[in-house]
Amino acid sequence: MLESPPDFCALPAPGSVTSVGMNMVVKNNGRKDSDNELQPPKARSASSGLGELLLRESVISLDQLDDAKKQITKHGGKLGNTLANLGYVSEAQMVSFLSKQYGIPSVNLDEIVVPEELLRLIPKDVAVKHGIMPINKEGSSLIVAVSDPSNLYAMDDVKFLTGYSVEMVVAPESQLNKALDRYYAEDEAAIDDLLETLPDEDVDLLAQDDGIDIEELERDSHEEAVVRLVNLILVDAIRRGASDIHIEPYEREFRVRYRIDGALYEMIKPPMRLRNAITSRLKIMAELDIAERRLPQDGRIKLVLGRQKEVDFRVSVLPVLFGEKVVLRILDKSSLQLDMTKLGFLEEQLKHFKHAIHQPWGMVLVTGPTGSGKTTSLYSALIELNTTSDNISTAEDPVEYNMAGLNQVQIHEAVGLNFAAALRSFLRQDPDIIMVGEIRDFETAEIAVKAALTGHLVLSTLHTNDAPSTVNRLLNMGVEPFLVTSSVNLIMAQRLARRNCSECKVVIDVPKEKLKELGVPEDRIDTVQIYRGPGCKVCNNTGYKGRTALYEVMPFGDELREAVLQGYSAMELKKEAMRLGMMTLRGSGLVRLMEGVTSVEEVVRNTRAD
Repeated sequence: MLESPPDFCALPAPGSVTSVGMNMVVKNNGRKDSDNELQPPKARSASSGLGELLLRESVISLDQLDDAKKQITKHGGKLGNTLANLGYVSEAQMVSFLSKQYGIPSVNLDEIVVPEELLRLIPKDVAVKHGIMPINKEGSSLIVAVSDPSNLYAMDDVKFLTGYSVEMVVAPESQLNKALDRYYAEDEAAIDDLLETLPDEDVDLLAQDDGIDIEELERDSHEEAVVRLVNLILVDAIRRGASDIHIEPYEREFRVRYRIDGALYEMIKPPMRLRNAITSRLKIMAELDIAERRLPQDGRIKLVLGRQKEVDFRVSVLPVLFGEKVVLRILDKSSLQLDMTKLGFLEEQLKHFKHAIHQPWGMVLVTGPTGSGKTTSLYSALIELNTTSDNISTAEDPVEYNMAGLNQVQIHEAVGLNFAAALRSFLRQDPDIIMVGEIRDFETAEIAVKAALTGHLVLSTLHTNDAPSTVNRLLNMGVEPFLVTSSVNLIMAQRLARRNCSECKVVIDVPKEKLKELGVPEDRIDTVQIYRGPGCKVCNNTGYKGRTALYEVMPFGDELREAVLQGYSAMELKKEAMRLGMMTLRGSGLVRLMEGVTSVEEVVRNTRAD
């Protein structure tokens, strides 16, 4: 909250105001000098110090000033704070005096919340060095709180650093120091507090093979605080339901973000001095070369939480401009949802999918971008098909989850073990069901089609935007149309949309024109209720908690096969499939929207109009 300048201060020039928070800061645009008044800071010499001003106004005596200077020489500190500590002047008197002399308002920093975007403008070292705190931004002006308005060098430094013109307000030095500690030391304090909540024995590192001496790795790793901080990050991400952890070095900051329900959220900013130590610790855990900082590396970490829960992390290290970025994909089998009835299928879609995977031969293809849940859909199918009477082999890059009863092969391109090579070997292993992680080229597609035509059920993925486009993708790879029509049982496209938080979702008003544009049926526009969560503690103030899958299931019946042989385009195939009853991704999204499961924003973000 801002305090007005004292009554004995000359009034400012009219019409000169700058807002700070919800209040107004009054600026002086250059009052006329008198014997007891000074010009605004820009007109003053940098040599005119605070002590000189206090002496001139008889606020303190020369002996008191000399005494304060001796204390500063002996113990350090700033003049204003030292004078207040010695009892020669109170902080309130000091602030009132400075407000009068400089014609600038005073401010109570205890009642102001500083936005994070302002803290990023002025680095911690600059703020602490000059004793300044950014509190607001108005157009091209940056408003900063200071305890010593005579420090013009600090203002020039901030102006050069930020590119903004700088306006000052005065604040008590004790409040300023407290604000600097609260805002700029917040991350390190939060880390220290969080570390206290995580006992070391909560997390154990498992070796990837029996030849690794984990105790030796622990001895060679960095200081205990780094080990505990890394453990904290991994465990906290699991507890929050994150799917990925991003550890990113920049020029002036080092941040950790979690991907939760498909969106990235910044969690903490560890001190810059721990940047290399944290990266090296993760490399040690993933059994990577800590000395190699020029090339990308990939590894795996297996942790045991408590006594039972095991979690795998897929680790990718990438050299970037200011260090190495580390991304960890969390593979938590306990949170893996493999029950098809709970994945988000609509009743008719689930019926078609189950029918296709229970055929004795043929191909079932799942399409969608990275992170759309294709692997989960395939694993759910394999779990249903996993019986002692069938031989199931999978080729994956990488193997994300270890499933009992499946013969899983990790693709290793460097030694020649690619999808095509694995498929050839599978056909000599008496298989019943084959899962190929991804069809990327003609060779893999050709072998998969031949396997499907010779009595095997083949499950695989491709990267296409929708189900009908998958046919054209196969044809473009070089697969003959008659082979596509003979081998494919079903093609399914999918996306993941965030769920509205069940704790805070409320009915919102959406214009009828918007609903009509989305594709909501006209007979439902007047009665449908659209929900959106404003945010609460349960959903981390995002309005979303969890995700649901949106599917586009296209069974490959005789009519579609005939359309492919006649050379239909992807758009024509889509129209034909819709005529035959296929529900598109947008249609699935609208169903979930009208059920209150998701929001308009998520439907628009994940699907295209039909």
